[in-house]
Amino acid sequence: MWTAVITIAAIALIAGIGLGFAASRLPSSQGDLVEQVNDLLPQTQCAQCGYPGCRPFAAAVVDGAAAINLCPPGGEETIRRLASLLGREVLPLAESVEPSVAVIDESRCIGCTHCRNACPVDAIVGAHQLMHTIIESECTGCELCIAPCPVDCISMRPLV
Repeated sequence: MWTAVITIAAIALIAGIGLGFAASRLPSSQGDLVEQVNDLLPQTQCAQCGYPGCRPFAAAVVDGAAAINLCPPGGEETIRRLASLLGREVLPLAESVEPSVAVIDESRCIGCTHCRNACPVDAIVGAHQLMHTIIESECTGCELCIAPCPVDCISMRPLV
């Protein structure tokens, strides 16, 4: 009986050493890096980068199919963090992507709260049936508040 226990322990020890060696020699999963890049993104799912959301953009960045400077909501800070993580050069925000902020025409706002509910960063304030406004410093320019507005009182203006 002791022979069986010692044999199984020896096999487990050899297997453990082999797996440890393999883990140290094999490259880490690209999925881990994609998740790290995704964690650095603002998670607005705005598609301003040309991808349907932050996770697909993160995968494209890791694969080298997308540049790190295509995320207006993330801005310069996100570009710096991505460059540091990936060991790439810091680039200015792409010129084809102009940062903008939402503006509510408060005279037309009916206080429906649809825009407030759609905002992924809580940049819209206002109570039900009362006028709403945008906190410009919090707005990422994702444009997700425009479509739900039933009276079309939200527009985008360039961030200056």
